[in-house]
Amino acid sequence: MTSAPSSSAYEELRTLFSRLSRFDHLSAIGGWDMQTMMPPGGSKARSAALAELSVLKHQILTAAKTGSLLEQALQESLSDIDRANLQEMRRQYDNAVLVPESLVEAKSLAGARCEHAWRAQRPANDWQGFSDNLREVVKLTREEAQIRAQAAGISRYDALLNLYEPGMSSHDLDRIFGDLKAWLPDLLQKVVAKQANEPCLIPQGPFDLEKQRQLGLSVMKLLGFNFDGGRVDVSVHPFCGGVPEDVRITTRYNQNEFLTALLGIVHETGHARYEQNLPREWLGQPVALARSTAIHESQSLLFEMQLARGSDFLKILRPLVTAQFGEQAALEEGNFIRLNQRVKPGLIRVDADEVSYPAHVILRYEIEQALVEGEIEVEDIPALWNEKMHHYLGLDTVGNYRNGCMQDIHWTDGAFGYFPTYTLGAMYAAQLFQHARKALPNLSDDIAAGDLSHLFLWLQQNIWHHGSRYSTNTLIANATGETLNPRYFRQHLENRYL
Repeated sequence: MTSAPSSSAYEELRTLFSRLSRFDHLSAIGGWDMQTMMPPGGSKARSAALAELSVLKHQILTAAKTGSLLEQALQESLSDIDRANLQEMRRQYDNAVLVPESLVEAKSLAGARCEHAWRAQRPANDWQGFSDNLREVVKLTREEAQIRAQAAGISRYDALLNLYEPGMSSHDLDRIFGDLKAWLPDLLQKVVAKQANEPCLIPQGPFDLEKQRQLGLSVMKLLGFNFDGGRVDVSVHPFCGGVPEDVRITTRYNQNEFLTALLGIVHETGHARYEQNLPREWLGQPVALARSTAIHESQSLLFEMQLARGSDFLKILRPLVTAQFGEQAALEEGNFIRLNQRVKPGLIRVDADEVSYPAHVILRYEIEQALVEGEIEVEDIPALWNEKMHHYLGLDTVGNYRNGCMQDIHWTDGAFGYFPTYTLGAMYAAQLFQHARKALPNLSDDIAAGDLSHLFLWLQQNIWHHGSRYSTNTLIANATGETLNPRYFRQHLENRYL
């Protein structure tokens, strides 16, 4: 992407947004450290520091001068890419200027307090303690949602959803998820019944944690992770953070089994490769940011589900596993493939197979939408969670808060509107991978040979290098010839599992 020279208002904005991106850099690394390395005693001071940084960024972004420059820049002669950058600047400004500084600070502090306490409360199954903190997060989130909803003339929930997935609405989600709910339960039952007749051995541990770490590093290398611009560490909840020049991913290890940590690394490496391949010449500008949360999830899920759980990739992954842990019957090739394509409804979202996973997302979407809209309160969550878990997956969570409504990190800091992007991302991933196969007729052979370069080049040319230049619909249509089509996701699941 190249840019034509621009006049002064736009250039001033570029300087201003470069400055904001440096503050974002510090926030990202401070937040990463808080979740990985920081001793517990540092929580209060770090929370205050990050809240202060949030307020400072908010002040700069929402200053009267910023609004004036945005108006002036609209009148200037700009290239297409500069115009796209200006549009993203405007979107950031419009999103920020609505929310008072006091609410930004209060939300940051409440979220940090809730998340930090959750780390100890979840293992202790302490719903009472957690819900006390969550109430404050929900109260502040509703305030923000109300402000945004009034300005845009949309529902509270849609106002938050738009922060993660611009252009998406709950009306769209209800249609997409309604279709899913019509066919997914039957598919899930058929797959579980089919696999009941296919015995699958479970690998026997313990699995040394350092060997697990080495296995993760070797898989990251295979997936093209740039270690000069990133690292992997341990956190309570796996995530990808940092900045494109310094991407931080995490996983969590369990000596009794290795696949959760390994597939967590594959998932986060998908996020990381996207970040590491955003348009370098535009870094620091809004147009160089990832397009949306669902597009980000599409990259991690393309790596984890489309690629890494496919038989071709599992055949090249297996030798890396046995190099660390040795041979055993459960790691024989056929069993190893069955093991990684096993479908079994479970309580934990991040450990779910790709067939049952959408049910976890729909459950959370329905609860968080009702919570934001004020139709339910925090104390209603456990019973509603159990009811929906029983309805969608046939499982019970009564009294089991740690593996029920306390298992995720997202609500602790008010990230309501985020969960739907996981299943939207799975749908985009299926659509993108199918079109990559069309564009690359030898892709299966390449994967089986351990050559992923053609796939990564296709992703770079069609998704990664465009950043936020195009809307989600345009980006996907340019890559696949059509906007989101859930049909590809259903086809993928039927082809792989039935």
